[in-house]
Amino acid sequence: MDRFTKSKTMIFPREIIVGHNATFQIAELCDRIGRGNSVLLVVDKKTKKLSGDDIYKVLAKANYNVKMKIVSAPTVNEVNRVINFVDKNKIDLMLGIGGGSVIDVTKFAAYETKKPFISVPTSAAHDGIASPRASLKSSKGSVSKTAESPLAILADTKIIHKAPYRMLASGCADAISNMSAVMDWELAHRLKGEEFSSHAAVLAKTAAQLLIDNADDIRIGTEESAWLGVKAMIVSGVAMSVAGNTRPASGSEHMFSHMLDHLGPGIMLKGKKYKKPMHGEQCGVGAIMMVYLHGGNWKEIRDALKKIGAPVTSGELGVAKKKIIEALVRAQEIRPERYTILGETGLTKDAAKKLAKITGVI
Repeated sequence: MDRFTKSKTMIFPREIIVGHNATFQIAELCDRIGRGNSVLLVVDKKTKKLSGDDIYKVLAKANYNVKMKIVSAPTVNEVNRVINFVDKNKIDLMLGIGGGSVIDVTKFAAYETKKPFISVPTSAAHDGIASPRASLKSSKGSVSKTAESPLAILADTKIIHKAPYRMLASGCADAISNMSAVMDWELAHRLKGEEFSSHAAVLAKTAAQLLIDNADDIRIGTEESAWLGVKAMIVSGVAMSVAGNTRPASGSEHMFSHMLDHLGPGIMLKGKKYKKPMHGEQCGVGAIMMVYLHGGNWKEIRDALKKIGAPVTSGELGVAKKKIIEALVRAQEIRPERYTILGETGLTKDAAKKLAKITGVI
């Protein structure tokens, strides 16, 4: 009999603190983690004032040697600046304090320098606050890279719920889109024999269902909304750690979103420029259509997104109808090696048009 040699590593956050005024527990958290005295806070100009300065004071008072680095964008250049700073100053522990961009820069710098990091989100626009992946901008567009999983997560709902509500709604839409991602993964497992983790799939679906079931309670101006959203996004990130890849939370709906990004910004209607659609918003709209293709309950997805206040149509998303169609037709080009409901050749233009119309997206 052949010896069993399969091996897998799963890295999870050691501690997760979510709640009102959680910021002021940061020193005790660092004490429990016990990874050294030299701490680097990675922030941007906005999150420095929002949370970074308070965390600096709390840690300094607790006799930590604290330094701060301000970054401006999730680019390879900014990551390299952080890496150089970490090496030069002999940093023991990093804290990414901000939205997805700051945390992505921190987690990739942590990965490259083999340093532990704590994720401290100031907004909740997507599940990157807990995932082992980082999205960085390059001359060729956004690229997703393997990064460090957070050693701990500290999410202060008092701060997060003050961020623009659109960010939270987008993050909720991103987590809800796990439904279509898991369906794609199950399909690839059945048809292509792709490795599948039922534990990761259950976690991803649980995160999505939490938001679908509580959609009525997720609304502007309530801290409870931030609590529900952040919990779901953390569970979604952990699902990716269990799987060892992004499969539980990224399928055809993410391909659709990335293709929309590739095709360019939103549209101009009646002289009013739409804001550029957010990643989670695009994934939510994509999930409506992909769940329909799977024969699933796409109306449940659409209704939950409506209640939360996330876009469900091309007009609400701020994207031209023809761009929705083109993104559907070309979505499979994003990750041709990843099998989804779009198949290996993608949708025809007629099929894409029919799909978007039936689901009310156009």
